[in-house]
Formats: sequence, structure tokens, C-alpha cells
Amino acid sequence: MSQLDELYREVILDHYRNPRKRGSLKGPHVHAEGNNPSCGDEFALDVAVEDGLIIDAAMQGQGCSISQASGSMMMDAIVGKSIDEARDLTHKFKVMMTIVDGDSPVDPERPGAVLGDLEALQGVRRFPVRIKCADLAWTTLSEALDRATDGDR
Repeated sequence: MSQLDELYREVILDHYRNPRKRGSLKGPHVHAEGNNPSCGDEFALDVAVEDGLIIDAAMQGQGCSISQASGSMMMDAIVGKSIDEARDLTHKFKVMMTIVDGDSPVDPERPGAVLGDLEALQGVRRFPVRIKCADLAWTTLSEALDRATDGDR
């Protein structure tokens, strides 16, 4: 295992063992839930949006280390971002997870430059069945952002 792979493995395990922003939000927020029926992963999140800015977020759920770490890393990445910035981050993450070769948002010379800790999940691409695990939180976030912009709480 390369040093970079080992570092990425440690980042994933840290987020799995010590998830960020686990819990629920009080006050006005949007809630969305998602699940991966093929493996049983469950993910839910609360997102508080004020004037187009994500001011807080919280996650709930259970599942494998990949799904829960991805959600935890996402929590760190979205708070303080605008809805458009969160959508852009979601797009970059999904592109990173689905490319085989070519147009990756990940700079191989500067790992972490575009997606920060989230780039630790790029190794999941080698295991196509696990991509849905990493993607679950992001699909759920997309639903929550759609609700936030539609005014549906």
C-alpha cells in the first residue's frame, strides 16, 4: 500500500469512527433521507439554509465505513457554502467517483487541492459496487438542496 493510500485509509477510518456533525438540527431546516437497498446503508441529513447559504447541517444514519465516512466528510465540506457551491461540490465528487481515466477534478500532482479530505474516497472507484456507498450522502444532499430552493421544509 502506498503512503498516499495509507493516508487516505486513515482519513476514511477517522471520519467513520468520529463522524462530524452527527445528530439533528433544531429550528428551521430541510430534511432528506436516502438508502442503498443493495447493502442496507441508510443516510439522513438536516440542512439549515439562510439567504442561500448552508449555515448548519447534521447527519444521521447507519451503514458501512464508506457511506458514513463520505457523509461525515460531506458535512465538513458543505457548512458555510452557498447552495450553488454545494451543488458544484456534489458534481465534482460525483465526477471523481465515476471517471476511470481522463477528466478528473482531482489533480494527481496535488491530492486534496480540489476536494480536500473527500479525495480520500477516490480509491472506491476500484470497487464499482461500493461507489453507491460513497455516493449515498451526496444524492441525499441533492434532494435536500432541491427542497431548500423549492421552499419545501
